[in-house]
Amino acid sequence: MNDPNGMVFYKGEYHLFYQYNPQGQVWGHMSWGHAVSTDMVHWQDLRLAIPEDPNFMIYSGSAVVDWNNSSGLCKNPDPADHSCLIAIYAADYHQKQERTHIAYSNDRGRTWTNYAGNPVIDVDAADFRDPKVFWYEPQKKWVLVAVLADRRKALFFSSADLRQWTKLSEFGPAGDDAGQWECSDLLELAVEGTKETRWVLIINRNPGAPAGGTGVRYLIGQFDGTTFTEQESTGRKLWVDYGKDFYATNSFNDMPKGDERRIWMGWTSNWLYAKDEPTVLWRGAQSIPRTLTLRKVAGEMVMAQAPVQELQSLRGKPFHLKDVSVGYATAKLARRGEKLECYEIEAELEPGARSEMGFRLRTSQGVATVVGIVPATSSLFVDRTESGDVGFSKDFSGRFSTTVSDTKRVKLHIFVDRSSVEVFAKDGEKVMTDRIYPPPGSTGIEVYSTGSGGKVVSLTVWPLKSVWGAGK
Repeated sequence: MNDPNGMVFYKGEYHLFYQYNPQGQVWGHMSWGHAVSTDMVHWQDLRLAIPEDPNFMIYSGSAVVDWNNSSGLCKNPDPADHSCLIAIYAADYHQKQERTHIAYSNDRGRTWTNYAGNPVIDVDAADFRDPKVFWYEPQKKWVLVAVLADRRKALFFSSADLRQWTKLSEFGPAGDDAGQWECSDLLELAVEGTKETRWVLIINRNPGAPAGGTGVRYLIGQFDGTTFTEQESTGRKLWVDYGKDFYATNSFNDMPKGDERRIWMGWTSNWLYAKDEPTVLWRGAQSIPRTLTLRKVAGEMVMAQAPVQELQSLRGKPFHLKDVSVGYATAKLARRGEKLECYEIEAELEPGARSEMGFRLRTSQGVATVVGIVPATSSLFVDRTESGDVGFSKDFSGRFSTTVSDTKRVKLHIFVDRSSVEVFAKDGEKVMTDRIYPPPGSTGIEVYSTGSGGKVVSLTVWPLKSVWGAGK
């Protein structure tokens, strides 16, 4: 699996479609797989939703609820219910042409029918992909944003019925002079502490990310229903995630009534080595769901991410420390006796002016994934050079870093899974996502500091139950 697609909430279920090869463990035969959830945490995988066609593969896209049957494709048996699900995807015609298609489902996403009038958009291009559609309430219309990947342009369209589309405008290349744009999104996000909102244009970039390979850019500005105009981010190149494994993001449409959160997920891998990851029987995974907001930090607007609250349902009995030394914290962790592979950490650390401080995670003999703060350079890093199996690709091993606004006291929120680490620093001001492949038995957790300073202001560790089966 790779890109999350078609994320939408409908009739009590969150739908997650995803790029899927039903015939193998590497990219190919692209189709839409499908999973559903009632809480974004526990997922039920369903059968293949939209399989490849002899003439085209099913590339990335989105899904919406057509509440009032604007498309004329909803044939709901309930006469009081005029809604159905509409999927919008890029159809790739043997890598020679990419056109926008739609499909519809009248049984809550269980079966899908391709629209007989496809394609609904054809710009005569081989790189026109990844349509994201949403309802633009101020002008009562559907808006679609897609990309000309190789030309690094976002194209905007509008429609009254999801079938006939009118081109509105273009944006780009916004300072990019190499690589591709993929999986664009246009989000209206709240500015924390105010009643204001801004529009954020998401551009997944391949390659050119800070840690190398694939990553996610964002631009902040305004959208008037026709044109996106960059404003607050002008002159800055902003990235969503500074680890190496967060890409191809997609956000939920049609959140439950009264839930104003904007939530997305991303594919946790990198095209530099995605086909080589050392897994058995499966390859590819999605991130945990994250809530998005905008925040002013040192006078500049940035996007913040936070794990969704629903993940707290996985927490086991907590281990808690407060106002202790680094050595005391590590000793107490070692004496717990609980062997953990999957866990959640919330901590506040005071590293001291001359000390590097942080965590050594998933440790065993000679193995550790290091998450640390370096006050001298005001930086946060993830080091996976000794995290386990790193030899399957020359592009995998490394230490990846980003700056943080203040290192006197740093809040870290970390999710550790069997093959991934997701780090949220300073309430999601900076985020780092990285895959890891430690050997069995790598269950140690340590707090470390390179100097004599360093204080653990607070530390809580929760073992996390599995999202599958009985929780093992």
